[in-house]
Amino acid sequence: MDKCEDCSGLEELRKEYGKIKEKYELPEFSDLNKLFDVEDIEVDTEFLLRKFRRVISERIAGYLRFIEIILNPSNAPMFFFKMIKKLEEEDRKNLSEVYDVLGKFELDLLSLDIDYFEVREAEFIKNVYEVFENDVKVKLLVVVDRMGNDSEGVKKDGNGYVG
Repeated sequence: MDKCEDCSGLEELRKEYGKIKEKYELPEFSDLNKLFDVEDIEVDTEFLLRKFRRVISERIAGYLRFIEIILNPSNAPMFFFKMIKKLEEEDRKNLSEVYDVLGKFELDLLSLDIDYFEVREAEFIKNVYEVFENDVKVKLLVVVDRMGNDSEGVKKDGNGYVG
């Protein structure tokens, strides 16, 4: 990779990503960064797309853990129970669908870790970005908003929680 002598780390990353972006018609750097926080990736690598994918995989794993806690709260921290009670059946259905999609991505990640091909890395990044932007983000925001809304759900009285 060409070193950009007058570039900051972020500018250099944008420059190197720009080359690959054009080659594979990837999403804009800023859009990818908004969803997956890719700006801290080190440019000194032979496999830049692998680094992007690995940062994205961390985000996927985090969302999977969050959804698991909501769908199967047996080991959830106590503060989650009050919020989980606010969810409707449609929310649980949407979370289950997102969980299935993210689980499929996890399998794809394993395959990519085992057998590296730059074109497959690019296809994965494009696909994940598209699915997150048009489906996952929307469904998760609805659920998170409902969980955080204090005007619904469980009310507390002097003797404890009343549903």
